[in-house]
Amino acid sequence: MNKNVGLAMVPVGIALNIVGGLLASTLKLPVFLDTIGTILTAAILGPWWGALTGGLSNVLASLQSPMDAWFAIVNILVGLIVGFASRRFGFQKLPVVLIVGAILAVVAPLVGTVIATYVYGGLTGGGIDILVAGLMGAGADIFTAAFIPRVGSNLVDKLLSVVVVMLVLKALPRSLQGLSAGPRGSA
Repeated sequence: MNKNVGLAMVPVGIALNIVGGLLASTLKLPVFLDTIGTILTAAILGPWWGALTGGLSNVLASLQSPMDAWFAIVNILVGLIVGFASRRFGFQKLPVVLIVGAILAVVAPLVGTVIATYVYGGLTGGGIDILVAGLMGAGADIFTAAFIPRVGSNLVDKLLSVVVVMLVLKALPRSLQGLSAGPRGSA
């Protein structure tokens, strides 16, 4: 992949992440929608470009919402996981995409819950805070109360995100599919 394509793709991925995250936050949706750009960039360009897109997305989003900076770790991990999976298996076959989505649906809330719990006391101002507060009110400890809703939310969020990206990749011209087509460009 041409380096210029990478330099052009990263801002597109960042914009997708920020717009998706703002949409989910503004509408208080129980999903995040803030990793679609990271997933797309990582699937096309690989893990390092994906990690860069994810990290920069959260740094830029933190200018509006400072708590987003902490979650850059999650977005970087998403870029690495998707990028390495795409490099090894491609990102255009539904079974691969669903397995990657399921992995992300566990890794993202594990790391995100640690951040949410220890930095913010479990509540981050998102749509899932109602569930977190309800579980805490029912007697669950902070980590459990913050983790359970995040797993469910991430399962929907990450599976939706990876399937959307897979469909976008299938619609791209072959010259722009990059790693997503699989090892050595095989479909």
